[in-house]
Amino acid sequence: MKRLFFIAAASLMMLASCSQKSDLISVEVPPRPAGQESALGMAADPIEVVRVGFVGLGMRGYSAVDRYVYVPDSKITALCDVETDRVERSAAILERHGLEPAKQFSGAEDAWKSLCECPDVDLVYICTDWKSHVPIALYAMECGKHVAVEVPAATTLDEIWALIDMSERTRRHCMMLENCIYDFFEMSTLAMAQAGLFGEIIHVEGAYHHCLDPYWSEYWNSWRLEYNKDHRGDVYPTHGIGPVSQVLGIHRGDRMKTLVSMDTDVFNGPKVYELKTGTPCPEFKNADQTNTLIRTEKGKTMLIQHDVLTPRPYDRMYQVVGTDGYAGKYPLEVYCLRENASMEAGYDALGVEKVYSGEALASLQAGYPNPLMTPELVEIAKKVGGHGGMDFIMDYRLVYCLHHGLPLDMDVYDMAEWCCISELSRISLENGSIPVEVPDFTRGEWNKTEGYSYAFAE
Repeated sequence: MKRLFFIAAASLMMLASCSQKSDLISVEVPPRPAGQESALGMAADPIEVVRVGFVGLGMRGYSAVDRYVYVPDSKITALCDVETDRVERSAAILERHGLEPAKQFSGAEDAWKSLCECPDVDLVYICTDWKSHVPIALYAMECGKHVAVEVPAATTLDEIWALIDMSERTRRHCMMLENCIYDFFEMSTLAMAQAGLFGEIIHVEGAYHHCLDPYWSEYWNSWRLEYNKDHRGDVYPTHGIGPVSQVLGIHRGDRMKTLVSMDTDVFNGPKVYELKTGTPCPEFKNADQTNTLIRTEKGKTMLIQHDVLTPRPYDRMYQVVGTDGYAGKYPLEVYCLRENASMEAGYDALGVEKVYSGEALASLQAGYPNPLMTPELVEIAKKVGGHGGMDFIMDYRLVYCLHHGLPLDMDVYDMAEWCCISELSRISLENGSIPVEVPDFTRGEWNKTEGYSYAFAE
């Protein structure tokens, strides 16, 4: 066993970006290139009408086009997909709404380059497979466009640093389309936490538990199943980590410092792969369950989980634990506060703590309104839809901030922190689940601001 450990350690030392120090794997933070500035709080010139070009018009892209016809101060000007029929299907949405036709690009895997070069596109909205997110985003920013990239925007540290550097250098926004931060319960809980209702937040939990058995074949060329076959670690962390990172103020007064991951053996993956593709699968790398524990600079902890291969009910495990209160969304939305946490039935009567749920929960939330959740926006979001309305709020806020020249709700460093879990969890797993440093993607500026906030026009 000792020999195997030293072999693994020696192999790790050969990596350019990582080195092992005793029981901790260090990860290099490359210096910011000369002449390049931080993108913290970055704002671009206001855009009167945000002209949007969509790349990738499968499940997520098509539904995004369908939402954007309702987004104020935006105009769909370009549509792109490898498959022409998908472009035509999305173009039909514009026709049904009596809107001006958009330019169409299709027929080649690099057709997106022509869209990025279009002078009448301000924002490139990327909904392709994960492997093509970064090349498209980099080229779009190089062409002077802002980019919005579906989750996960990047899957490796090299890709993450490339997006950061391009955004900082070009002064173009690079926002990851993490819709779950706009779910109503998460937004309400964030407002409550910021008001101090739960005391000091000390622990949070998030996850992506979603059996994908009915959906694997819906992904173009089965790319998502192939990705899970070929990659170990939490390959899809952003839905879980995004909302809880906002509650903790990650790179806004605190930062993720170290993580350690542990996973199960592989049980279901090979069976699912053979069932869906008809091809034997001697090796499947992604485990049925991956667990990642993170410690922050200020001594808080985060638990993130990934499971897309077992039939457990869908949940994102959203939990917030404070010194004076608790919030949890699954399987039932509840709040519990210190003032009502006593157990009237006695010491040994477990699980009878008083909680806020139902009408009591709604009444409590009403006392701590999130500034985004205006009655007007909530009403149209629920009408337009997209995962219950959170997709529309995400789109609305992106355009609102670009239109008014404001910093976005999610910056390039949010993208980096939420995506890096994929590679860092793999590194930890492949080295016996030992701790791994989380890079400071802000390059020393994680505590320049205090707490998460939204930008609004005056």
